[in-house]
Amino acid sequence: MNRSKKMLKNTFIITIGKVCTQLITFLLLPLYTSVLSTEEYGTVDLLNTIVTLLIPIVTFQIEQAVFRELIEARDSLSKEKKIISTSIFTVIIQCVIYSLIFFIAYKYLSNRYKLYLFINVITAIFSSLFLQISRGLGDNKKYAVGSFISAASTIILNVTFLVIIKLRVDGMLLATMLGQIISCIYLFLSLGMKKYISIKSFSKKMGISLLKYSIPLIPNQISWWIFNVSDRVIVSYILGVGKNGILSAASKFSSVYIMAFSIFNMSITETIVAHIKDNDIQDYFNKVFNTITMLFLSLCILIISCMPIVYPILINHKFGEGFTLVPILLISSYFNVIVSLIGIIYIAHRNTKAVANTSIYSALINIISHLALIKYIGLYAATVSTFLSFFTMTIYRLYDIRKKYFLIKLEKVKLTIGMLLLSLVTIIYYLNNSIISIITPFITLVILVIINKKSILKSIDIIKKERLVKR
Repeated sequence: MNRSKKMLKNTFIITIGKVCTQLITFLLLPLYTSVLSTEEYGTVDLLNTIVTLLIPIVTFQIEQAVFRELIEARDSLSKEKKIISTSIFTVIIQCVIYSLIFFIAYKYLSNRYKLYLFINVITAIFSSLFLQISRGLGDNKKYAVGSFISAASTIILNVTFLVIIKLRVDGMLLATMLGQIISCIYLFLSLGMKKYISIKSFSKKMGISLLKYSIPLIPNQISWWIFNVSDRVIVSYILGVGKNGILSAASKFSSVYIMAFSIFNMSITETIVAHIKDNDIQDYFNKVFNTITMLFLSLCILIISCMPIVYPILINHKFGEGFTLVPILLISSYFNVIVSLIGIIYIAHRNTKAVANTSIYSALINIISHLALIKYIGLYAATVSTFLSFFTMTIYRLYDIRKKYFLIKLEKVKLTIGMLLLSLVTIIYYLNNSIISIITPFITLVILVIINKKSILKSIDIIKKERLVKR
């Protein structure tokens, strides 16, 4: 199977596990935003934000190193056992240390949901580790099923706890925790993890190797936390958790957009890492880069054109203030896509220090600009600061990759057309004319299909050939 077919196949498998549950989550937004107040919704979002901050600090991002090492250890059971055993025992030790520190600080924490915070960090750590082990072993089907089980369980439990038992904030936090536990159980059993875990296979040398790779990713992950969610903390502290609830609801659309990209990102990363030493890797990466950036620019444009119709349907009127934030959040997320794609080259070359350095400076831009603007433009500061930081990092990484590895050649004509269309659709969005807003998505879709015609036909051709081979 060639690189493109394998990447497309992996993307399709992961998509099944991700998209179905995200679609259901999206359709349940009216329930969440109607049952919970803006303050309650903001509280849940803030606690989940803190969880994402604590995970890389506790684990040193070791799960990312596990995925990277397992790719090169496939078909060698002894190496796989050494990597998996070492990572699991290391993570257990890290969680014990985290538990001791947490309970020492427990009496000083005033938040009534602090126990949920503690347990959710532990369950999220093992869920992430098992998912990365599944990917590293090349079992993307189990990865997809594990992701689906986690999300589906969380959704079902959310509805049960919110609507039937009426647990409100406690219910949403409990549902997240249980969803991750159920996913861990499935992955442990389906992957046959027992055969990979042995105290004899624990290797101090392997542990050091994993940490050398992962530790530079800690500032990078914290930087990404700053990009994606620190805005919630600043907004909660300065403007209140109610405003954070509004920002969180508005961010759901860009979150789904990034989730869609993460599916592609996983399969692209696996393919590029596995083939980084190929002679034609530069040309291959350039083709993939231009195809994906154009695809997600098109998706960004299409989502923005649909928002005047979709937002009032999915989001309760209590959160209506977030309507004007959506385009800026989506455009910021598009630059996030570009940054992540370029980052694959650093990962493939094991240059995690460069990943960290480029992220840290952009994160500082995010925080400084947010704090400088929030008193003047309120919630808009969160979106503008995120845009500035991702845009800056895009420019820098394009320059840095050219200097260190190779030139990324952009398809300038298509990109220019796409950017002009993005600008036009955004202007129409803020005009908020009901008639124009209904017509725009249909016209936009036709134009985008024409622009992406070549890529669409190529993907269909690969799928057809793959089906013929199977027959």
